[in-house]
Amino acid sequence: MEGFVHRKVSPWLRRLITRGLAIIPTIIVVAVNGEHGTEKLLILSQVILSLQLSFAVIPLVIFTSSRKEMGEFVNRTWMKGLAWTTAILIAVLNGWFLVLLAGGKV
Repeated sequence: MEGFVHRKVSPWLRRLITRGLAIIPTIIVVAVNGEHGTEKLLILSQVILSLQLSFAVIPLVIFTSSRKEMGEFVNRTWMKGLAWTTAILIAVLNGWFLVLLAGGKV
């Protein structure tokens, strides 16, 4: 943060700001909707994390499958196949979930 905006913030104040930004929406949801709202918020956070998983797994598979980047530690052929199968399965299941969500079935 200091290098980007060229401002120094003491560590305790930075922690207070970032944790406040993280917890304040949760407190508002709990205050407005009670325990049921917390459950929905938790499910929404898990859905978002699930959808983001493909954006982490696919570049990781590409990187670890590259002999140029990994040298002697490059994935073996069977590992590449397993990794791509897993990455594609994650993406397909997330796509299927989005279709169900758009159709109102979830």
